[in-house]
Amino acid sequence: MALYELAVLGTPTTTQAEELRGLVSKVVDSFGMTLGNEVGWSVCPDAFAPPSNLAAAAVFYGGVEALKQDVAPLLRGGVPILPVASELTRVREEIPEALRQLNCIAYGAAGAQRVAVALLECAGLLPKQRRVFVSYRRNESREVALQLFDELSARQFDVFLDTHDIRPAEDFQAMLWHRLCDSDVLVMLDTPGYFESRWTNAEFGRALAKGISVLRIGWPDQTPSPRTATASRVELLASDFQGSGRVSADAIERICLQLEMVRSQGYAVRNLNLVSKLRLAVETIGGAFVGVGPHKAVHVSLPDSRPLIVHPAVGVPTALTLHEATTHTPDSTSAVMYDPVGLHPEWQAHLDWLGGQIRTVRWMKVEEAAWRLADWEG
Repeated sequence: MALYELAVLGTPTTTQAEELRGLVSKVVDSFGMTLGNEVGWSVCPDAFAPPSNLAAAAVFYGGVEALKQDVAPLLRGGVPILPVASELTRVREEIPEALRQLNCIAYGAAGAQRVAVALLECAGLLPKQRRVFVSYRRNESREVALQLFDELSARQFDVFLDTHDIRPAEDFQAMLWHRLCDSDVLVMLDTPGYFESRWTNAEFGRALAKGISVLRIGWPDQTPSPRTATASRVELLASDFQGSGRVSADAIERICLQLEMVRSQGYAVRNLNLVSKLRLAVETIGGAFVGVGPHKAVHVSLPDSRPLIVHPAVGVPTALTLHEATTHTPDSTSAVMYDPVGLHPEWQAHLDWLGGQIRTVRWMKVEEAAWRLADWEG
């Protein structure tokens, strides 16, 4: 069963499709997944309609025959599409009109490598995008937590574990919530005393409040709390445990497979939530939603018909987020939209200061989107 969905649309040459498959497959393999299995791969399908709860993206190779293809359903669904032309001077001759408002990629010298990176980024499949938070009680599941840290790190996840990632003298709880906000999945080790701890109890509740997916790893004979009814689950058996307090390789494989599924769904839902709120905001003030292009950039039209590019930031935005937005939209003003709930106060102050120094890209809090867009200065 596919956990992610990728598609090659338009009129790619056989060489282009095979080169792209090879590059994407190499990255996917490093995650312990297989292209065409856990990561769906469709080349010129009759229709590409990925489920809205899975991370998905498509690359569209332009050409004369490609001008006739209907991409409107994908644009309406918010699926990121990467239009690729042979040269930027050939966009009108090779790319359907509906896609011309999105930033197009020229195949050029970078060729398949550039297209592969952009496609993986849109699906959330770059290593830097794969973030998980391990929530556990040290006196009950420390060995398994440490084992998961090692195993998930080897599969190219950025794993937060409190014993590894918070330096001495830092504001422990503020940093804890900050890192939780930057995670795609909360991996909860559900031992008998999990909900008896103030901190694990709060980690679980705040993950739900932030819309972060939860993967419950249940200890043998541990009755699930009703609070975990919406969580995805992996049940451990007594036979899964070894004398060292760690679990078997088979149990690790079950956990990792389920985590990939939960992570894909959670990433897709959080991104879709941001895009949907932006769509509602711009339509509320009389503007229009155009579509999602390279780098997951959302193209909208303001009420006075001015185009604007908005970059939704799933998780915690950084100076790099601002830099990338500037690089991707060098010739126009754009915005980075994010959810500020749970961010470290000092980090929020840093973002406010940084936004005052750079005028080509502006921060925009998701709850203020309609208000800000109603009086947007170019």
